[in-house]
Amino acid sequence: LHQERRKHEEEVQEKIEYHDGKVEEVLSDGRRILTFCDGTKKEISADKRMTTISFSNGDVKKIMPDQRVVYYYADAQTTHTAYPDGLEVLQFPNNQIEKHYPDGTQEIVFPDHTVKCLYSDGLKETFFPDGTVVKVEKNGDKIVAFSDGQREIHTAQFRRREYPDGTVKTVFCNGRQETKYSTGRVQIKDKEGNLILDK
Repeated sequence: LHQERRKHEEEVQEKIEYHDGKVEEVLSDGRRILTFCDGTKKEISADKRMTTISFSNGDVKKIMPDQRVVYYYADAQTTHTAYPDGLEVLQFPNNQIEKHYPDGTQEIVFPDHTVKCLYSDGLKETFFPDGTVVKVEKNGDKIVAFSDGQREIHTAQFRRREYPDGTVKTVFCNGRQETKYSTGRVQIKDKEGNLILDK
């Protein structure tokens, strides 16, 4: 019964064949289907609010009633959705999702749930599932905040590790090492590891 009703709904009421080979069909439910010579089909909903274009290579483009444009790339098995406010979302077959915001910010969600944000000012932030956060400034400085409270700072001049108890270990670009303990004790070693100061 359902198939019969569907068949009745899809009954062709009018068929127009154009000189360029294009064929337009008007269905009894109000939809229009245009078939082009290259095999491309364009279906327009009865209320003219939704358009679906099926290309001969398998790609499908849908223009939704809310003005979203959803494009499916068959070969890459990737979906690209463009929203009226400028947001663009790409969904890949490996479940990676990329969001491109109008302000230039990009957000990438990887299959393992790692999230990477690339901001228009050059800042990059990566949020790992274990709670670790890595920030890379435009100038290359990097801050790693671990879930256990430790932090690492990498610059052109030094690499520093900060511990939750207040201890700070710094290795400078010339190889010199400096450790400041939470007790106030300071220990400095030269690039060969020889103790210079311990007080």
